[in-house]
Amino acid sequence: MTMARQDTDAMRALQALEDDRSSVRLRAALAVGTTPDPRFVDKLVERCAIEPEFFVRDMLTWALTRHPTSLTLPELLREVRSERAQARSQSLHTLSKIGDRQAWPAITRALLSDADDEVARSAWRAAVVLVPEGEAAGLATVLATQLGRGERETQLSLSRALVALGEVVVPALRAAAAATDRRVRTHALATERLLRDPDAGFEFAIEEAKRVVALGGSGQEG
Repeated sequence: MTMARQDTDAMRALQALEDDRSSVRLRAALAVGTTPDPRFVDKLVERCAIEPEFFVRDMLTWALTRHPTSLTLPELLREVRSERAQARSQSLHTLSKIGDRQAWPAITRALLSDADDEVARSAWRAAVVLVPEGEAAGLATVLATQLGRGERETQLSLSRALVALGEVVVPALRAAAAATDRRVRTHALATERLLRDPDAGFEFAIEEAKRVVALGGSGQEG
């Protein structure tokens, strides 16, 4: 293939990422990821911030993971500081897929407690993937400040993140289980139940925790 042909194909793919039809955008993202080109990175990151369809965004993330980290990481680290919530959320999601721990310093307390649930959820997932050895306990303490937040889907995401950190989260969960806020206590107890019994199921764990809290207990023996 000639250089001119390659340039033409690249331009077509970049233009197709902006097509009105989601199916065309999806195919374009697949094509861009299949034949990585440094010229694609800026546009892929830009589209992640504004693409309305989840499945296209996921393909954009995949396409970015196919490019060198030396090119994608600086762009994504800038995006996590964007004023646009979707830009923050999708860049965090992509960082979690790339898995390069150089990105860890960008996972700030502000992102882990972001007012936008999608951003916070993406930050929790990224943090669990990127946290360096020896810093999981500190991360657990920060994540525990978000217990009781949001609806079921958000709470489930946080519980999964905490459970993924393992036994190191127990002190933070025990402290939260003694909080004055019933939602926080319930969520903490449910999360510890999932840590002990991953097959219990989140809804079952929540309902069980509600009963414990209603009876005035903390779920801790002794």
